[in-house]
Amino acid sequence: MAKRDPDFKKALLGSDVLLPDGESVVIGAKVLGAGDVHKIAGFDLFYHLMQRLESNSGSCYFLGASDQTLLKIQNRIKLEFPNVRVGVFSPPFKPKFSDEDSELMCHKVNSFMPDVLFVGMTAPKQEKWVHEHHQKIKANVICSIGAVFDFYAGTTHRPPLWMINMRLEWLGRLILEPKRMWRRYFLSTPVFLIDICKYRLGLFQSKRNKSPKTN
Repeated sequence: MAKRDPDFKKALLGSDVLLPDGESVVIGAKVLGAGDVHKIAGFDLFYHLMQRLESNSGSCYFLGASDQTLLKIQNRIKLEFPNVRVGVFSPPFKPKFSDEDSELMCHKVNSFMPDVLFVGMTAPKQEKWVHEHHQKIKANVICSIGAVFDFYAGTTHRPPLWMINMRLEWLGRLILEPKRMWRRYFLSTPVFLIDICKYRLGLFQSKRNKSPKTN
């Protein structure tokens, strides 16, 4: 996707931290000699941050999803993390936000001033929006965690623990959401792994690394 969408690529490269949220990324990292790399799912990051906020009586804000999903998230957090102050806002559902939409979204977040902002608007829209507006946002940490909103709300189920432990979460998600996930696993992932192998063999060269032509 980043190869086709330069704004998405810029957003990824401009991030402070990129997590290996997928077995194909872990495989690719190991092929390229990254050493002992393990998958860190967005859901794992979410719980890690929520536990820290709970121990510090911190605050978080959820930007994205529907009002119904956000209400379910709020209700569950009250039970699991009672010391965490929570704010939410459901932005309009559209392919691209207007300047007025983004201004309102930033205002909502900044009025709350959370320790952690969770953004769930599907990739690549959420990453590009965060990259474009993060300097205007008053939050210590901003995380684009997509499907975690639905997992935590219970509107979509995460695959069972045994599949996660066996590194088959991708298969579980494919079974649960075949129409949405088939393209990622049957088209995008093979292309990604082929590119990794080409790079490892010295057959792949990015535009940034190409030598300029001389007259």
